[in-house]
Amino acid sequence: MSYDTVAVDADGGAPFHGIGASVPRDDVDAKTAGTFAYAADLWAEGLLWAAVLRSPHPHARILSVDTTHAREMPGVHAVITAEDVPGEALHGRGRGDRPVFASDVVRHHGEAIAAVAADHPDTARMAAAAVIVEYELLEPVTDPEHAFEAEPLHPDGNLLRHIPLRRGDPEATGEIVVEGTYRIGRQDPAPIGAEAGLAVPRPDGGVEFYVGSTDPHAHRDAAAACFGLEPERVRVVVTGVPGADADREDPAFLLPLGLLALRTGCPVKLAASREDSFLGHTHRHPTLLRYRHHADGQGRLVKVEAQILLDGGAYADSSAEALAAAVSFACGPYVVPNAFVEGWAVRTNNPPSGYVRGEGAMQVCAAYEAQMDKVARKLGADPAEVRARNVLATGDVLPTGQTVTCPAPVAELLAAVREAPMPELPKDTPVEEWLLPGGPEGPGDPSAVRRGVGYGLGMVHLLGAEGSDEVATATVKIKDGVGTVLCAAVEYGQGFATLARQIVQEVLGLEDVVVAPVDTDQPPAGAGSRGRHTWVSAGAVERAAKMVRTQLLQPLADTFGMSAELLQIAEGKITSYDGLLSTTVVEALAGKELWATAQCRPHPTEPLDADGQGDAYVGLAFCAVRAVVDVDVEVGAVRVVELAVAQDVGRVLNPAQARARIEAGLTQGVGIALTENLRTQRGLVRHPDLGGYALPTALDAPDVRLVRLVEERDVVAPFGAKSVSTVPVVTAPAAIASAVRAATGRLVNRLPIRPQAAVVTGQ
Repeated sequence: MSYDTVAVDADGGAPFHGIGASVPRDDVDAKTAGTFAYAADLWAEGLLWAAVLRSPHPHARILSVDTTHAREMPGVHAVITAEDVPGEALHGRGRGDRPVFASDVVRHHGEAIAAVAADHPDTARMAAAAVIVEYELLEPVTDPEHAFEAEPLHPDGNLLRHIPLRRGDPEATGEIVVEGTYRIGRQDPAPIGAEAGLAVPRPDGGVEFYVGSTDPHAHRDAAAACFGLEPERVRVVVTGVPGADADREDPAFLLPLGLLALRTGCPVKLAASREDSFLGHTHRHPTLLRYRHHADGQGRLVKVEAQILLDGGAYADSSAEALAAAVSFACGPYVVPNAFVEGWAVRTNNPPSGYVRGEGAMQVCAAYEAQMDKVARKLGADPAEVRARNVLATGDVLPTGQTVTCPAPVAELLAAVREAPMPELPKDTPVEEWLLPGGPEGPGDPSAVRRGVGYGLGMVHLLGAEGSDEVATATVKIKDGVGTVLCAAVEYGQGFATLARQIVQEVLGLEDVVVAPVDTDQPPAGAGSRGRHTWVSAGAVERAAKMVRTQLLQPLADTFGMSAELLQIAEGKITSYDGLLSTTVVEALAGKELWATAQCRPHPTEPLDADGQGDAYVGLAFCAVRAVVDVDVEVGAVRVVELAVAQDVGRVLNPAQARARIEAGLTQGVGIALTENLRTQRGLVRHPDLGGYALPTALDAPDVRLVRLVEERDVVAPFGAKSVSTVPVVTAPAAIASAVRAATGRLVNRLPIRPQAAVVTGQ
């Protein structure tokens, strides 16, 4: 089904509520007016301000920490270091290996050494700077290839994970063999609002956090362990989240804040500077990839060999999960009978790497799509046609041995973007009005501009993987004709709160539905990554709403001597199949207060075995992107003219929201392809600010042609829907690189694309 035919009612207009409607977000007015409350806006009586002292070195031994001068400064209420952590000193996703404060050794630039609470933010910053730390500088390990032979940077060693994937015949060969080496840079989540939070001591000796957390229960548990408290004495209340595509309010920010509140007995607020934000949170894994593709004379893949090396930085975080995704999807959405992939994630003294949208899958997509372009070039064939000969479909087997049981309309997606009209050339526009690469008044010469067309096919996994227990709980209540959803799934811009309202409207026929604020007094719903809330949390809301529906309909059914299944709710009315019963939902609810709680837990998965085999994933999503770029081949400037996209969405739940999420993902992909690179020099972050880290602006955002949203419902997913925001991020950079290759004939084996990679000599 095309996007334009999704969700219209009998009168030809969009339905006003429920599944399939473009229901607007309920926070639009407040965010537009600037009155929406974020953690950085909060205040409390007796408030103190926090600041963190960070290491200026990527690797050093700490000989001493002298806090005397800082403690003696007027207005300073507390200075804390590693010695002041009463509970667990280490934290981290999966493997707890990251200290709250470095004590003996500094392992990356920006690692926290101490924290200060003072009565003014400037005082706090000056006091932090007054802490005297004596270092013995150590040689940093910054090349992940050297990490294998280097001295251990951590008691756990330098190897975070190794996955060898072996499937098929290692002796298989093809008529055509192409090789390539690829490098992916370090991207930062760069949230629109830097980390901020407020910690308030509780009368029972505990603490409450008011933060924009995207995983409040995990953050509560990490804080409780650090503070030596029972989890019930730590509460996390989620405030407005100023955008997220990764973790928000990383424990590395939360834990010092809570410790200061407990030490001083006062509310303490932290509002990170942009430099603090860059240095303190995790980034996308820089990746080195080496590939060899074997294909027959028609371009059909015979074997893929690959080596993948992820730079995990100083601590483990999500490196194990990112590596599993990279190895599992190293061949892309293509049928590959023989696959041999070696993957490693290692520690270095570079900034820590962690979860960023599409981790692992984005890096390999850029590499395997470059390889497909090489196969096509060696054959002298159309790159899109070579891809079409190899695409994956439902029933095929992944290199991990897992059979694809979900809808996998990859061929349809590719065909859709191939058939889409091309953007017009500016032939009738005066030269002085051309949108040249490099921006308005750019250095380019129109005669040096070449247009290129490239393709990318991407895939991601949905939910967690390798045996992770995915579960969410939700409660739906009705009182006075108003529905309320209680679920700890955080709304951070992905639209869950709107979707939850739509579900209750659809199931119960109510117009007035609200979603309660999130805190850790509610049962956990987990993190928001990999489309979890679209699947697991929305599934819990649907089940709870259906239980309330039964409570509502059963008394009516009993009165008429029929089964509740014979009653339906539509447009706010309850009717029976035979027309004998007809009443409104509001009338049926008069004087009633109904509620139900339900859980959603998808089918279990299993870890990859010693050969990289196993049913490790619950679901998959796919995307095809056709990129059209203009390249100034003299100066190397690139302008993305248009991105045409076709995507596998399962079912469109909110058309306007789906389009917005896809466009946002594609724009993020433009940044990954062309501008975003958190550069380091011998482990030092060179420009930890938005001046040195170049995010795409409105001038960089391309036209988006949303060609098709393919609605083949996944029968095991609630509503059959799939998350829509991650796979465009994964696919767009590969398509843009492919288009630049087409325009220039250059290899383009590095992201972001450097200007010199797009220069063609001998013009």
